[in-house]
Amino acid sequence: MNVKESNLPGIGRKFEIHTRGGEKLVVIIHDDGRREMYHFEHDDPDETISTITLDDDEARQVAAIVGGMTYTPKMLETVEMAFDELIIEWYKIEPHYKSIGQSIGGLDVRQKSGAMIIAVIEKNHTKHVSPGPELVIQNEATLVVVGERQQQRLIKQILLNGSG
Repeated sequence: MNVKESNLPGIGRKFEIHTRGGEKLVVIIHDDGRREMYHFEHDDPDETISTITLDDDEARQVAAIVGGMTYTPKMLETVEMAFDELIIEWYKIEPHYKSIGQSIGGLDVRQKSGAMIIAVIEKNHTKHVSPGPELVIQNEATLVVVGERQQQRLIKQILLNGSG
């Protein structure tokens, strides 16, 4: 696979991907978080077959699916074992979540769920990598969480309900 990156001033970044099978895919990541994907005709690399536009949350969900975070093909089971079945999930904090305004430590997420919040990206794009227990969860923030499936279910409940 060959990937060519280029800046699109005032727009974002463009990734042109040529697969081993001869397919061409162009992904444009806009500065506002939108993603556009263009799939091109195999025999005519200038002719678009299809396009799709995703918002930031949709793009992350598709990335998780394509990256094998929601389903692991049988052939890759040994790789998953190396990660001890850990999954990385992105949770967008919606206005009805009761965890809004509470700190990570106050919610006791790690002790109650076993999962760990490894990053928080706020609505204004401020990033907190490896946030401490004092970080307060804000509306429309995105939490990046690592944990096993059951731990992910528990942390989702904690974020929704404001407790375990």
